[in-house]
Amino acid sequence: MRHAYLRLTAAALALLLLPWTGITTSATAQTPSEPTLETIMAHPDWLGNPPEEPYFADDGRSVYYLRKRNGEELRDLIRVDLESGQQSFVALGDRGKADNREGDLSLDRRWKTYARHGDVFLKDLQTGTIRQITRTEEAEAAPRFLVGDNRIAFQRGDAVFVFDLVAGTLSQPAVLQLRKDPAEDEESGYVDKQQERLFEVIRKEKSDQAAQREEERAARQLDPTRAPQPWYLGEDVEIVQSSLSPDGDWMLVVTQAKGREEKPSRMARFVTEDGALEAEEVRSKVGTEPPVDHKVLLLDLKSQKKHEVDLSKLPGITEDPLKELREKAEKKAEAEKAKKDGADKKADKKADKKADKKDEEKKPRPVEAQALAWSDDGRYAALMLRAPDNKDRWIVTLEREKPEPVSRHRLTDPAWINWSFNDLGWLPESDTLWYTSEETGYSNLYAMSMKDAKTRRVVEGKFEVSNVVASRDGKHLYYRANASHPGIYDVWRVPAAGGKPEQLSRLGGETFFDLSLDESQLLLLHSTATRHGDLYVQPNQALPPGTEARQITQTHSPEYLAIEWAEPEIVPIPSSHVKLPIYSRVYTPKDFDPSRKYPAVVFTHGAGYLQNAHAGWSNYFREFMFHTLLTRRGYVVLDMDYRASAGYGRDWRTAIYRQMGYPEVEDLEDGVGWLVKNKSVDPARVGTYGGSYGGFLTFMSMFRKPDLFAAGAALRPVTDWAHYNHEYTSNILNTPEVDPEAYEKSSPIEYAQGLSRPLLICTGMVDDNVFFQDSVRLVQRLIELKKEDFETAIYPVEPHGFRQPTSWLDEYRRILKLFETHLK
Repeated sequence: MRHAYLRLTAAALALLLLPWTGITTSATAQTPSEPTLETIMAHPDWLGNPPEEPYFADDGRSVYYLRKRNGEELRDLIRVDLESGQQSFVALGDRGKADNREGDLSLDRRWKTYARHGDVFLKDLQTGTIRQITRTEEAEAAPRFLVGDNRIAFQRGDAVFVFDLVAGTLSQPAVLQLRKDPAEDEESGYVDKQQERLFEVIRKEKSDQAAQREEERAARQLDPTRAPQPWYLGEDVEIVQSSLSPDGDWMLVVTQAKGREEKPSRMARFVTEDGALEAEEVRSKVGTEPPVDHKVLLLDLKSQKKHEVDLSKLPGITEDPLKELREKAEKKAEAEKAKKDGADKKADKKADKKADKKDEEKKPRPVEAQALAWSDDGRYAALMLRAPDNKDRWIVTLEREKPEPVSRHRLTDPAWINWSFNDLGWLPESDTLWYTSEETGYSNLYAMSMKDAKTRRVVEGKFEVSNVVASRDGKHLYYRANASHPGIYDVWRVPAAGGKPEQLSRLGGETFFDLSLDESQLLLLHSTATRHGDLYVQPNQALPPGTEARQITQTHSPEYLAIEWAEPEIVPIPSSHVKLPIYSRVYTPKDFDPSRKYPAVVFTHGAGYLQNAHAGWSNYFREFMFHTLLTRRGYVVLDMDYRASAGYGRDWRTAIYRQMGYPEVEDLEDGVGWLVKNKSVDPARVGTYGGSYGGFLTFMSMFRKPDLFAAGAALRPVTDWAHYNHEYTSNILNTPEVDPEAYEKSSPIEYAQGLSRPLLICTGMVDDNVFFQDSVRLVQRLIELKKEDFETAIYPVEPHGFRQPTSWLDEYRRILKLFETHLK
């Protein structure tokens, strides 16, 4: 039954534009006129599955995309002919002939190399002929042409290989060995030295071994048919990344200490195949592992010289931005210990500690290499480095034959450097480096020429620039930006040398893009608040007024389209704390009567740093549909991009530094006040719910502001930030040992005494992101505080994002019951 659609003719596919082909279930057999919880929480296949990973064919005459099969997790590859509009499935046996999404072009643009399923291919773009370069069990990746276009370099694990297209040989430009160089003398004890001193046979054996090693070294260096002499990196390191220069003469290698101490947590599984309880190791908790510290090596493959890139002179590298917090925490800990021991601290110990700290302050901070890019000719390499304390990001360049790093840019933030907007690259066939930076408060686009080292801002404004792509001729930079409105993302183009940006797409909502190989067309993945993403095509230019991009897919199911979904307004709600407004989605009942008083629900999105009050399709699509159901039942719904959300610049993001749950709750208060003033909402009948970070904010608002909401539901919630992961939490709160005050201030479990209204806690038991233990600890705290009006729903087989429709349905039935009971 599920494969019946494969027998559709091409003509039928073109006529239908590949509409949803559903599997009949109890939730979708009837086309509902109004949404129900059973419909909304059914498997999302019922909505229709949108295009995934779309891209142009190499000739620009068709488009490929992946699409999930109904009832399965497998994806089909689909081809759309742009001239006829016909769509066809690419059979499994034919996928090797289909064009590939990724790849590298030769300088003359005739050849393309790419990896597919771990093997390397070469395609003649004029004839369409495909040549397979590797067919191995090991995975090869990231193939690219080297200077001259006669060689292809690719990665295989930690190793780099080069295939010569003319000679047909496969070689390793550098053999990296994670062991000590045998030629290096080992430390000898008394007996070893005595043996060599006393016995000629020992001296002769050592001399022969040294001569043999030297002969082997010379042979590898002089004989072009031999593999090169290995590079011995030591047995105490592991390779993080290696990259060959485009001319094949240099290699950058990033290493870190081997065997970093890990302290994983353990998670129990109760529902298992054999019925036995299982425990598995999952992520560690914040601050429990040593910081990452990368070392960078520059290998001169011609002269066999190894240079360790000296990062100890980066501007500000010896500063300790957490010094005051660290000392404050240490003094507090010492005072508590002294009080506990009943004795004062000794002066000499204090002096010793101060001396130790002084020595530590002089040491460079650890750094982590986050990005690496070579200029096309291999003359320059650019490295983006980040301090593990999250306060600094550097861009340095290395010039061929000049291994001393040159610091080109330092981005410092007293809170934390963003996870996003850390892109960099070189303009093609140029010595100009482009990068994104939040130094003005928003992600803007910059360029710097190595000739004069002058930086110019290519795109500037109070909006976010992302997804930067350089044109093949290096004359333009393409990017996404929300320049016209914080919630609308379009495609833009700007001259790389500077000039006025040009808006290319005008579909509104949210738009992602892909350029055709000849850069004459744009492929757009576009969505709105009520429609998931579909594909559009337009010429690579701003369209004349009155013309629009051509839609080439429509993937929504008839069942979904038959429902009149509530279209949210995007409203800038004034803030009583900052100058910027709080952009929010507002859902209003269809028969809204301002003379009535309405109940309301405030939804709080997760992730903290996420934007949900935009004009595109939300990752919270179930919640969007649930909000339509709530409006049908007479609720007004508010969905706010509180401070910490993405899309509004650095200061909006970092407002929560060391005080999570404070600015956000202030914004929620402003939101409730706006509802009362503008949407006839009864302030005594407002509820709230949210998951993950939204669950955390449900706790913080109900514990710290018990009169704000009449009831709340916290889903998969964080209750104590000391139990969350390092990568996320240490940015915002530092670490518990350094900044215990921030953790105490920001963790809901510290405020549980404030609960006075009905609370629902829903949590998955196999959540390896926010542990089930989080909710268990809070429940125990509420029990010991003798709180009565709370209940917990547990989901034995669910991770952080629920997978089973029955779990979604059970959870949202409970949420709806909570609101119907306490808000109506």
